[in-house]
Amino acid sequence: MLCIALLSASCLKKNTGCTYTSNNTIAPASEQKAVTDYLDSNHNTNAVKYNNGLYYEIVSMGSGGSPNLCSQITVNYTGKLTNGNVFDSQTGTVLTLGALIEGWKTGLPLIQKGGSIKLYIPPSLGYGPVDVRDGATVVVPANSVLIFNITLMDYK
Repeated sequence: MLCIALLSASCLKKNTGCTYTSNNTIAPASEQKAVTDYLDSNHNTNAVKYNNGLYYEIVSMGSGGSPNLCSQITVNYTGKLTNGNVFDSQTGTVLTLGALIEGWKTGLPLIQKGGSIKLYIPPSLGYGPVDVRDGATVVVPANSVLIFNITLMDYK
């Protein structure tokens, strides 16, 4: 009986406390077109389309495994708009992947520790129809295509 109890207990899924999930949003065709228009105007033929409408370029794959939504990631990144304005730039920032915008949740697991990726994020996979503000200043206008250069330094 003890063996059966131990085998049964070992088969139970452990509760990690992680409740993050992807919302499975697919960017509308109009948003995907806005991204491809930007890529075309910049003669970018290297970006790859993910099935949800995110476009990405793997700059460097890295090694040592990929993060999941429950991972604490350490990243260096720069976020900019299609007009070239940088709205955020951080180094050595620790974040929980599952708490971030959908574009990051999709894109970061495509690389491994030490890797770099460039994400072209349609609005519905980014900040959507809401202005992102710093006080009274709009730093990311509603419905903006976002471009992130990200290096995954580490994850746990």
